[in-house]
Amino acid sequence: MGEQKTPLVILTGPTAVGKTALSVRLAKAIGGEIISADSMQVYRHMDIGSAKITPEEMSGVPHHLIDILEPSEEFNVVWFQRLARRAVQEICGRGHVPVVAGGTGFYIQALLYDVDFTENDGDPALRRQLQTIAKTQGSGALYERLRKIDPKSCETIHENNVKRVIRAIEFYEKTGVRISEHNRIQRQNSSPYNFSYFVLTDDRQKLYGRIEERVDEMMAQGLVEEVYRLKEMGCTADMVSMQGLGYKEILAYLDGKSTLEEAVYRIKLNTRHFAKRQLTWFRRERDVIMLDRQDFDGRDDLILNEMAEILRRKGIV
Repeated sequence: MGEQKTPLVILTGPTAVGKTALSVRLAKAIGGEIISADSMQVYRHMDIGSAKITPEEMSGVPHHLIDILEPSEEFNVVWFQRLARRAVQEICGRGHVPVVAGGTGFYIQALLYDVDFTENDGDPALRRQLQTIAKTQGSGALYERLRKIDPKSCETIHENNVKRVIRAIEFYEKTGVRISEHNRIQRQNSSPYNFSYFVLTDDRQKLYGRIEERVDEMMAQGLVEEVYRLKEMGCTADMVSMQGLGYKEILAYLDGKSTLEEAVYRIKLNTRHFAKRQLTWFRRERDVIMLDRQDFDGRDDLILNEMAEILRRKGIV
């Protein structure tokens, strides 16, 4: 018999679909600890705009990869992969089940299929050159350069995500291989885990309605004040942390580049577009188990029962 694979549970889906509350209930039901797969919740002082889980909402369930960096620090998929692997080992060492919860699909893919990033160790000179193009000619010029060398990657990388556009161009320039092709090959890896990959979805209009409500709630909670404090701390628009949804739009308002009403409108619009891209990503992934809220009358307890039964059948719990 081969070596028994490490158990791993993934619960993901588009923003505002209800992953956070359900992941806590799931972890409590199966003796799990949660690893956050969220590119913004790693940052301290960024609580409202990232919809960061509160200590009360954690309900005693240990959470990992939350509040581990300052906003001035850069976080990326390689860092996530390294830290998440370590967390998985530690959680299993305690006899618990690792539950990966969050909406950054690229991070989840990197962990689940053990994607290898060592081929591209970076080129600081090229990166600075590309960053200069983005600043002087705009993100659109950089995006067109990527479209010419790797149009497939433009289906999953947004023009405004300058960091990922630069990484994709840099990868091609360094290796001669399109990053979309590299990712396709890496996705064929067999996973080192005995896993279940749950994707929570809902009716699109209901999802968009919850996004609108969430943004209004963030504004009421003090998102403008949070971004103002970050600006006072020295955070600027070119930082990775400040390019997150909600932060870049409010920072533009504070810098006098838009009205508050325009900023809120853009947050809602950009978040809807983001949720749409997330769904596109997850539906393209292999091995996913789609859980549509409409099939369970929107009830978390019924969804929880379904997940628990699947995990039992797979021998994960």
